[in-house]
Amino acid sequence: MDFKQIQELVKMVNKSNISELSIEQDKFKITIKQKDNEPPVYTVPAVAPVYQPAPQAAPAAPAPQAAPAAEAKPAEAKADNLVTIKSPMIGTFYRSPGPDKPSFVNVGDEVAPGKVVCIIEAMKLFNEIESEVSGKIVKVLVDDASPVEYDQPLFLVEP
Repeated sequence: MDFKQIQELVKMVNKSNISELSIEQDKFKITIKQKDNEPPVYTVPAVAPVYQPAPQAAPAAPAPQAAPAAEAKPAEAKADNLVTIKSPMIGTFYRSPGPDKPSFVNVGDEVAPGKVVCIIEAMKLFNEIESEVSGKIVKVLVDDASPVEYDQPLFLVEP
């Protein structure tokens, strides 16, 4: 009996009032049971953990608004000219090719298009992520060996 025939049997049992069906052919035996009034149970294959930022506690006292707003404006103006290198896939982010090896790039390093900046492991495959821009690494946004999502910012580069 092939898989398609088994699928057809399951469909027929589901549509009928039959609670159990057993079939034996030579060395092959199959039993299909239908449970009453219970929702179907589905199994989902294991996947890589999804990054969920921890909830942040509310500040105890309200902060004065004038000082942070004044400080934020120069930072925003400076951040406007930065380019973000984003993750092209879901996986685990690694800054170096191995635990005892130096990082591909550090803050202050110059990058050019085609230079490897990190590795993302997805399903036991190690994918080298290359820079698409020229400039200087200003900030590394992800910790080593952390899970990353598709399109998650990894590095900030000053062109």
